[in-house]
Amino acid sequence: MAFSSMAFLFGFLPLTLLCCFLIPARFRTGRNTILLLFSLAFYGWGGIRLLLVLLASCVVNWGAALLAAPGRRHRKAAFVTALVLNLGMLGYFKYTGFLLNNLNALGVDVTVPSIMLPAGISFFTFQAIAYLADVYRGTIPAERSLPRLTLFMAFFPQVLQGPILRYGEFAPALTDRRETAADAADGAVRFCFGLAKKVLLADALGQIADGAFVAGDRLTAGLAWLGAIAYTLQLYFDFSGYTDMALGLGRIFGFRLPENFNYPYVSKSASEFWRRWHMTLSFWFRDYVYIPLGGSRCSRGRQVLNLLAVWLLTGLWHGSAWNFVLWGLYYAALLMGERFLWGRALDRLPAALRHVYALVLITIGWVLFRCTSLGQVGEMLSAMSGAAPGGAWSGEAAYYLRQFRWELLAAIPAALPVKNWLAAKLEVRRASGSRSAALTLALAPKLLALTLLGLSTVRLLGSTFRSFLYFQF
Repeated sequence: MAFSSMAFLFGFLPLTLLCCFLIPARFRTGRNTILLLFSLAFYGWGGIRLLLVLLASCVVNWGAALLAAPGRRHRKAAFVTALVLNLGMLGYFKYTGFLLNNLNALGVDVTVPSIMLPAGISFFTFQAIAYLADVYRGTIPAERSLPRLTLFMAFFPQVLQGPILRYGEFAPALTDRRETAADAADGAVRFCFGLAKKVLLADALGQIADGAFVAGDRLTAGLAWLGAIAYTLQLYFDFSGYTDMALGLGRIFGFRLPENFNYPYVSKSASEFWRRWHMTLSFWFRDYVYIPLGGSRCSRGRQVLNLLAVWLLTGLWHGSAWNFVLWGLYYAALLMGERFLWGRALDRLPAALRHVYALVLITIGWVLFRCTSLGQVGEMLSAMSGAAPGGAWSGEAAYYLRQFRWELLAAIPAALPVKNWLAAKLEVRRASGSRSAALTLALAPKLLALTLLGLSTVRLLGSTFRSFLYFQF
């Protein structure tokens, strides 16, 4: 069930809110139980067998953490066993087909089974591994309540696409959170903005990207660049839109989930981009892979190996295909280049040139990410470099520009911190005593959110449903 579906917006969510807030706030366990039951129902909407996979992961990691806590005998064996089980489950569901297909390509005749991928398995598996590692290190105590840990793993606002949570940050809110009308209003506003990102911008821009990436012999240089730019924007609005909805829902229920995006397209380097994009994933790889491997406190050769390992795993985490491996290695090369080779020269360039440098490299990276085969990667990059089968421009590219001109124009300020700039200026005026500024700060976001909710609902009623891009991960 997607947040942008009518079933969620006008069925599941209102019922969850009603059942949760009918229980007085002092009965915290009761509200947690309601959230757990609705979270399991939300995930089970995709199939009971897939829900059983999530529940099995919760039970295994709950028990393993109790056995791996400091002071327990054989705790290292418990931790390693649980780690192998988590990675084995992720490997079976996500990479079995990839491995067997490659064996077939090498001439080994094997049957490739049809394995349904549980939604969000990469996200909840990484949460489980982080929880186990933190318990094993003694950073947090093991959770003795299975329902509480299951709510952490299955919490419906973020189970499908993150952000990736840490139990040490989530657990206190299970007992000490306070749900307020102000937080609920702020959460609802953020949810509406995220919904608009997905429905009004990402889905429209996706039509341009889809057309360009399947153009084949019709592909022109202009269409290739237009499709690449459209996909660059689509992926941001799709994923950050989901994150806004997740954080907004969490805020309504009294949970403050971690930020996952910080306007990544204002970056001036690939390194800065990854400090702003999917931040909880970057922090996860930093804390549980890069630093344990030695991080940057080692020889340059070892740093190179550490970065290669992290980015190879990052690519594979995103998908079981060679283009994702290539995408991960591409960023490994960029980040190593900025760290060891041209980083100082880059810092001396004017800010505008650094923006262009970053945006071009990021866009090329998303082409690697979007393509379904290495052959298609070559076709798109060749077209973007000027060697397109259809020449420089076409009527198809002009059609997309005319058809989606308003979405393209709206996408540019929406991807920039324009809202923050305006809010900061209004805050200065409000602090100086301006009543109009205070009124604008109080009412404008809510009125805009209501408008966007109405427009999004109209668009949903009149268009075909498009799933979130990161559901496949």
